[in-house]
Amino acid sequence: MLSYNLTGKTALVTGGASGIGLEAARLMAKAGAKVAINYLPSDSRGEAALTDFQQAGLEVVGAPGDVGNADDASRMVLKAIDRLGQLDLLLNNAGTPGRSTPVPIVDLDQLTEELWTTLLSVNLMGVFRCAKAAAPALKAAKGAIVNTASVAGFGGIASTVPYSVSKAGVINLTKNLAHALAPDVRVNAVAPATVDSSWPMHREEERHEVVIERTPLRRVCTTTDVAGLMIFLGFSGSMITGQTVVIDGGART
Repeated sequence: MLSYNLTGKTALVTGGASGIGLEAARLMAKAGAKVAINYLPSDSRGEAALTDFQQAGLEVVGAPGDVGNADDASRMVLKAIDRLGQLDLLLNNAGTPGRSTPVPIVDLDQLTEELWTTLLSVNLMGVFRCAKAAAPALKAAKGAIVNTASVAGFGGIASTVPYSVSKAGVINLTKNLAHALAPDVRVNAVAPATVDSSWPMHREEERHEVVIERTPLRRVCTTTDVAGLMIFLGFSGSMITGQTVVIDGGART
């Protein structure tokens, strides 16, 4: 990964208590940035992560809140910005699969209204809510937004149909926000394939091996792979906006 000096920079990472978000927060804090990590108030991993950061001497603060709730998402973002003092980068990483096991694409009966509502509210509307609340601060700082999409958003079969649709929405929203917030704020997204993380989706080991076999680089992404790309898009790539960058080891080529 590229080496950065982020002293004086700030970032808010939604879904920052685990996986990609936690790794992105760690990398930025180690590079000197002041970081706020968002997590659900009921998620004990958030406080545990803060304790670890504090013990490591890193400047990371908590920003508990539910991006799936409009009022809570806006309140959380504004409070985080207040604690940070400014905002240079928003990583819209919070997301959910909605369930712990995949739903076969032909099984429409399991795609309930509740599942659709949850996935669209968290994975898609959560991105918009946080971007909207953060927009004034990001414009003032000439900052950036990086959203977490997925290769499923390009039409692939993922854990559920609603999940794929929510990530397709993120890809489209990224393009629209890039226009809406230009020229002051750059907006991009990353689209990982399978990531070796704490994502709460149970998959068979046999399928995991098939994925690796079909990937030219013969491995799945690590959280560091994805976090590194997000940080590059956030703090480098000054002429890159409105793009969704696939990170899948060449599986789609």
